[in-house]
Amino acid sequence: MEAHVTRRDLIKKSGQLFTVGAAGLSSTGGDAYAAERKNEFIFSLNTSTIRGQKLSLNQEIDIASKAGYQAIEPWISEIDTYVQGGGSLIDLKNRLSDRGLSLESAISFFNWIVDDPSERKIALDEARRKMEMLSKIGGKRLAAPPAGATAKNDIPLSAIAERYRNLLEASDQFGVVPQAEIWGFSKTLTTLGETAHIAIQSGHPNACILPDVYHLYKGGSPFTGLAMLSGSAFHNFHINDYPSMPSREQIDDSYRCYPGDGIAPLTMIFKTLRKIGYRGALSIELFNRDYYKADPLIVAKTALDKLKNIIEKSHN
Repeated sequence: MEAHVTRRDLIKKSGQLFTVGAAGLSSTGGDAYAAERKNEFIFSLNTSTIRGQKLSLNQEIDIASKAGYQAIEPWISEIDTYVQGGGSLIDLKNRLSDRGLSLESAISFFNWIVDDPSERKIALDEARRKMEMLSKIGGKRLAAPPAGATAKNDIPLSAIAERYRNLLEASDQFGVVPQAEIWGFSKTLTTLGETAHIAIQSGHPNACILPDVYHLYKGGSPFTGLAMLSGSAFHNFHINDYPSMPSREQIDDSYRCYPGDGIAPLTMIFKTLRKIGYRGALSIELFNRDYYKADPLIVAKTALDKLKNIIEKSHN
């Protein structure tokens, strides 16, 4: 958005992206502009950012709330551990609500994409279990990366699209949507283009993708490609940054760093997201071992503050 915005331009643009009432555009021009900036994205904490501190899920929820996030993105394994320890899903749902957090997405790996039909059946059954559990705590989505096929480059995209549709159909009864996730290090669903293709070709109305700044870079997807999408093509975006070294070929997840501390074109990315009408979650997902040595609340708060700073700059 340009720095000098007229009230007419703002109302025109806002009317295209979201309802006037929800954005608070019935107020004065200045108030409307502030409302749009405040509500344009949902700030989410992916628990991988602080999982090295070996916290309980309840502790992670409390930290996300104290740090100022609006949502949390846990790993299914953490929810399983919570339940196995005697935790109640009703209590977990209430805790999220009490802390003012939505559960926009969750992370898990299951082999929905592989060639072996028997293995895919097991994966779909496992996905159903996970989606049913998420539905009971208000979860909205589940990551669906190309687990089990990262070393294969010979699965036709048409076959992957059909398998993604099968996964989506399995999710219909739970109201929890699997997101086709890009993994830049994988030989399958490596790029934004491939992942968007299988989502489109699945033909399912709930099909969507899960982008990630690091994975787009790692897999060689031009960030300008985001401008080719609609904001409704995805609902969750993993946010991180990466340094100039090691090289793209050598870099791995452990080098992910705070937004603004690397070389990712985050300002351009957020400008693009705004232009295409994206209003979903920005979920900070880091695996930095140095951050695992620090106070988890400080890590979560620092990551959010740095993200907000970049977003503010992207308005100029």
